Amino acid sequence: QVQLVESGGGLVQPGGSLRLSCAASGSPFLINVMGWYRQAPGKQRELVAAISSGGRTNYADSVKGRFTISRDNAKNTVYLRMNSLKPEDTAVYYCTLDYGVSWGQGTQVTVSS
Repeated sequence: QVQLVESGGGLVQPGGSLRLSCAASGSPFLINVMGWYRQAPGKQRELVAAISSGGRTNYADSVKGRFTISRDNAKNTVYLRMNSLKPEDTAVYYCTLDYGVSWGQGTQVTVSS
């Protein structure tokens, strides 16, 4: 069974930065798409960013220009660099494979002064 382990969440002040990491293990196949969703209290889970094995990226409009997704195919690891963080970015961030086929446990990101 594929397992996803996220790390890098925490508390940061507005305007600060964090980098999330997600390492996938146990997949017998090439992972096509890796990505990040987030879910704030009382809201639906939403796509933040995704990246294909070939390096194509997709971002939510709300994070374009601030967040950068990248991956290391050799390590089956995906990263999310978050800059210029806003309180509205506060949420649990979930790593996913192939748009929801597998999910990580989530990591809390809190942006507050």
